[in-house]
Amino acid sequence: MSITQKKTAELVTKFGGDAKNSGATEAQIAVLSERILNLTEHFKTHKKDHHSRKGLLRLVSTRRSLLDYLKRKDGTRYSAVIEALGIRK
Repeated sequence: MSITQKKTAELVTKFGGDAKNSGATEAQIAVLSERILNLTEHFKTHKKDHHSRKGLLRLVSTRRSLLDYLKRKDGTRYSAVIEALGIRK
């Protein structure tokens, strides 16, 4: 259900620019997106796992807040993150 440290480091390096820049908004959004994808796969087989579903909703809410912040601060970075992660259709 969770992602490995290696995958997290990969995402932080790709979106944060540096392996130690895990606080970058883009890196946080990328890690949250990966966790959300893993949880949605989990729910395909465990439909009645309502406790984890609450955690998923919290992750989606946090990602939405970070995306709103990024859109407010820098629209081009927002567009780049949306494009790279394939969040919007």
